[in-house]
Amino acid sequence: MNLKESLIRDEGLRLTVYKDTQGILTIGVGRNLETRGIMENEAMKLLENDILQCSVDLSRHLQWTNALDEPRREVLINMIFNLGPSGLLKFHKMLFALKERNYSLAAKEMLDSKWARQVGNRAKRLATQMETGVRQ
Repeated sequence: MNLKESLIRDEGLRLTVYKDTQGILTIGVGRNLETRGIMENEAMKLLENDILQCSVDLSRHLQWTNALDEPRREVLINMIFNLGPSGLLKFHKMLFALKERNYSLAAKEMLDSKWARQVGNRAKRLATQMETGVRQ
């Protein structure tokens, strides 16, 4: 048995955050999140995986969005990242306008929401990207 296998056997492998026997927030194979945290390259790998999952979720729930140009599709992925698929699906008017290729109305509907009031400049930037099709 190599060191990696030995550590997994001894520490266990947990894919969600838990408190170890000392009450320290931990994840993975004994990774102490309170004093060690994660490295930037690990954070970027997590982000890449999350973006991929959001893209898959978007395609699964709203297959027609695969035909959108990338900047507009990225707006929806950004929103799923923030709201989850169920949160995005509540934007009925925005999604209807987007499906009809009425980008100005879709942007207006994005801004006319509780979400926009909560995230502020993020919503304004994404609404501009939705309306123009130009990454902001």
